[in-house]
Amino acid sequence: MLRLELSLGVLSLVSLVLVGTIGYQWIEGWNGLNSLFMTIMILTTVGFGETPPLDDKGRVFAISLILLGLISISYIGNRFTQALFQGYFQEVIRLRQQQEIMESLNQHYIVCGFGRTGRQVTSEFAEEGVPFVVIDNDPEQVQAAKHMNYKTILGDATLDEALQRVGIERAICLVCTLPSDAENLYTVLSAKTLNPKVRAIARASNEEAIQKMRRGGADEVISPYITGGKRMAAAALRPQVMDFVDGILSSGNRSFYIEEFRLDADCPLVGFTLHEARLRSQTGALVLAIRRTDGNLLGGPSADTMLVEGDLLICMGTSEQLRELNQILSPLNRPHKAPRLPRST
Repeated sequence: MLRLELSLGVLSLVSLVLVGTIGYQWIEGWNGLNSLFMTIMILTTVGFGETPPLDDKGRVFAISLILLGLISISYIGNRFTQALFQGYFQEVIRLRQQQEIMESLNQHYIVCGFGRTGRQVTSEFAEEGVPFVVIDNDPEQVQAAKHMNYKTILGDATLDEALQRVGIERAICLVCTLPSDAENLYTVLSAKTLNPKVRAIARASNEEAIQKMRRGGADEVISPYITGGKRMAAAALRPQVMDFVDGILSSGNRSFYIEEFRLDADCPLVGFTLHEARLRSQTGALVLAIRRTDGNLLGGPSADTMLVEGDLLICMGTSEQLRELNQILSPLNRPHKAPRLPRST
């Protein structure tokens, strides 16, 4: 729009030069050079004087040219300044803001694509309060994300340079929700090359794409069509179960949450059984399953199940119960003598 307005202003100024030149030739009977010279002097307000002298009609015409020239030049100057500010200075401000965003990102999540799937993912992330950044190559989508106060970068997620701009080396998870399987696959390949430790979750449209994503390094591949179909079937066959699961997993006003806790070498529970750890009695949180380091999943572990370094505890409870459980699992609460954990306060 500004470019069009600036072009119109320049066109009007050129038109004034032509009108002034032709006008002086007709009114004063001057040759083309003198007419052009007088017109330029008037429009630029240089003020060299009348050469040759003007009669009354010529001076009235000069007054008209002066007024129209001032309007045109002021209009051009205003639009040029506005274009300069919105173009150069806004670009500098945008780059500086993006640089600040990149420097502040650490242990964050990267969402590639802000379409329907990406918006749902970011909504869940925002509800959970996790740090994340959105990258999309569509300016409209980027503006939509910024209106939601999300950290957003305009760029192509399939390119290494774009992933580096959003701190892929420091990210803990990458979520690819781009519209095509090829774009998601390229993004996963680039991300795993730049940061092999990052967890990559990709969207796929069919079974073949799922297999290719996994061969490309994706840790988890989700097909909205397959997953949606399974959930619809489960809702039809086991509606109460699905209501319960949705109430736990969906954001909003939830009574119970499901969280995972990794037992590292400093965890005070390593070497204890679930009975000795007394997690249920101390916190009220329920251990639903334990994922061993070899990938084996123990569903509904018994009281005699031994806790081993590297175990991933999948627990359910209220936010307060899970908070207390996290405090108990902290190395700061390691027992010194008796195998009894301190009660949370």
